[in-house]
Amino acid sequence: MAKSIEAYVDNRGHLHMTPKSAVIGDIAAALGRVGDEGGLTEGVARLILEKRAEIEQAFADLDTMDEREPVRIDHSEADTVEVFDLEDRRKKG
Repeated sequence: MAKSIEAYVDNRGHLHMTPKSAVIGDIAAALGRVGDEGGLTEGVARLILEKRAEIEQAFADLDTMDEREPVRIDHSEADTVEVFDLEDRRKKG
């Protein structure tokens, strides 16, 4: 006799046995191809899901910082402050 099962469908219409798998499929689709032949996409999507709390906190921090005025540094303090611009480093790398 046939049995019914519980399954999940991602945004592309692919069937998954767990909600986690369906969400990983959706994240992978949003990322597109990562690496040669897209081989890294599922792993990156899985890592994003595993690090969800940290990633959501980073976005919350960004949203909070976007709402604030930048910190002003007195010229006398400028020599003691080290500034990291990761976006700039990425472009040079």
